Amino acid sequence: MDGMLITDAGLTEGEAKVYLALLALGPSTTGPIIEKSGVANSIVYRLLDKLIEKGLVSYITKEKTKYFSASDPERILDYIEKRKRRLDESKEAVAKLLPMLTGMKAGSEETQARIFEGFKGIQTCFEQYYTRLKRGEEYCMLGGFPYQEEKYHLYWQRDHLRRAKLGIGCKLLFNRGTERAILKNRNGYKGCDARYMPSAIQTPAWFMVYKDVTCIFLQSAKPIVVEIVNKEIAETFKAYFDDYWDKTAPFK
Repeated sequence: MDGMLITDAGLTEGEAKVYLALLALGPSTTGPIIEKSGVANSIVYRLLDKLIEKGLVSYITKEKTKYFSASDPERILDYIEKRKRRLDESKEAVAKLLPMLTGMKAGSEETQARIFEGFKGIQTCFEQYYTRLKRGEEYCMLGGFPYQEEKYHLYWQRDHLRRAKLGIGCKLLFNRGTERAILKNRNGYKGCDARYMPSAIQTPAWFMVYKDVTCIFLQSAKPIVVEIVNKEIAETFKAYFDDYWDKTAPFK
């Protein structure tokens, strides 16, 4: 089987080498896999874990020793199809957000955009502000979604403890319908001012703005975040936020 075709299917070079080695070896421990594939001993378990996640490798344990096996090569087609569906879903989600950005000319500065997926991706993108904001600075959030999984609320609470220790402030505008207990909780953290939106509009996406960064979060069944680093775009979203904020009153 052509290793280049496998890497084109979405596997890394190391993953392709390990998969092809297992096809040739049959059920095997890591020693023969390392020898056959040529990958380093230090990364073979990481590569095997990645292949297991992708459904291309399985294992059994015999007498406390793991024996790994390559899945049928047809599984590669299944993996490609799943990967294609995820990309299509991401493309569709981003496409829904693009009209908001239409007409926002970037000017002469370079615009950087990145996409993060999943709960871990949300955390990674969100926590960028730790390295970009200094003590006394703040971020703004517009359109906090009222219905979230409990793991999100627990994560935000842990983050507010960390944010407060760093001396970073935040202004949060939640969609109406969000439980009062949530706003009461957020306002209990130093440097946080949480309020209700001045209008009844409710959308599944919410925005985070600070400095030259705009993050658009979609906490759906397939969470996704679009991070845009561009001063003019950030200033545009900040202007929308300020307009809403000026029409609100402190939470009581």
